[in-house]
Amino acid sequence: MSGNPFLEVIVKIKTIAAAVLAGVILLAAGCSSNPKVTRVDADTQMDLSGYWNDTDVRIVCESLINDCLNSPRVAQASAQKRALPVIIVGRFRNDSDEHIDTTIISSRMEIAILNSGLADFVAAGDTRDDIRDERQQQQSWSSEETAKALANETGADFYLSGSVKTIIDQAGKTSTRTYFVSAELTDIESNRRIWIGQDDSIKKVIKTPGAKL
Repeated sequence: MSGNPFLEVIVKIKTIAAAVLAGVILLAAGCSSNPKVTRVDADTQMDLSGYWNDTDVRIVCESLINDCLNSPRVAQASAQKRALPVIIVGRFRNDSDEHIDTTIISSRMEIAILNSGLADFVAAGDTRDDIRDERQQQQSWSSEETAKALANETGADFYLSGSVKTIIDQAGKTSTRTYFVSAELTDIESNRRIWIGQDDSIKKVIKTPGAKL
């Protein structure tokens, strides 16, 4: 120190100011780390990453089911059975380049079928296995009056399955992602394809930071 009281005061002021500024910066950093959550309507269309999302599932499933249930060949096959066609929704394969939970597609398909009023559907996969196990357990542990009979399931008329594929085109920092979702309805007894549909309406242009508009 120079022994100059004035200079000592200036140094102390600068030290205090630096400490206060550092505290403000730390406080701001702490606040900015907290996530900001905004609730939106479930039907709001949002694209954050450019990858497959809930909006795509809704659009594709409604389109495919509407096309399927209004197909003349499906209507003809249903008329021959003289009742609402019974559909079992099978597996939708993920043949795309990204992770897609295709069980959501299957569930959406079931909801669309049931809400249409044009067809019924029966449980498949793990759900069917669990129900069959419960029915078997009832034979030993439930009363005779309430135990459900074996071999009395409603047999499905048609099997619905499909797949998801992507085509990617890229130039520099701009790319396009086109989703091809196909579905097939097969007559279980004859193994004939009653209907085949494809939706390629989901196409996205993705510009990474620095890409020219």
